[in-house]
Amino acid sequence: MELSNILKPEAVKVISTASSKKRLLHEIGEIANTVYGLDTSRAVDALLERESLGPTGVGHGVALPHARVGDVDQVVGVFVMLEKPIDFEAVDRQPVDIAFALFAPKEAGVEHLKALARVSRTLRDADVCAKLRANSDPATLYTILTENQSAQAV
Repeated sequence: MELSNILKPEAVKVISTASSKKRLLHEIGEIANTVYGLDTSRAVDALLERESLGPTGVGHGVALPHARVGDVDQVVGVFVMLEKPIDFEAVDRQPVDIAFALFAPKEAGVEHLKALARVSRTLRDADVCAKLRANSDPATLYTILTENQSAQAV
């Protein structure tokens, strides 16, 4: 699975206004509405419900919020760079400045897990994260996320 299959270039944003985890999830819901047609409140509620099971801040400034929603027929993603890191209750207690959200169909099985694993593998790469943090242009961020995928594929 390649990130270019789940992430549209217009779903890559740099955000300066998110001051809390809840606000960030709302911003992600709004982007998902604009780009993929998801209902904003349902998307945000699904993300918050998933977060209530345990935070999706995976460490090193990265969060992978994800949820199953009825509004999509395939896994879709939203990537957000934050100008100012926020507390996301991450496992390492470090603030988050990179968030890659995934929305999967309610009945999604292995595709949801494959997408989550692919995003996780990509954002565990310190070089990729350094490149992302060194750029603020959404088109450049999209290119960084989607380049060299066939070499990284497992």
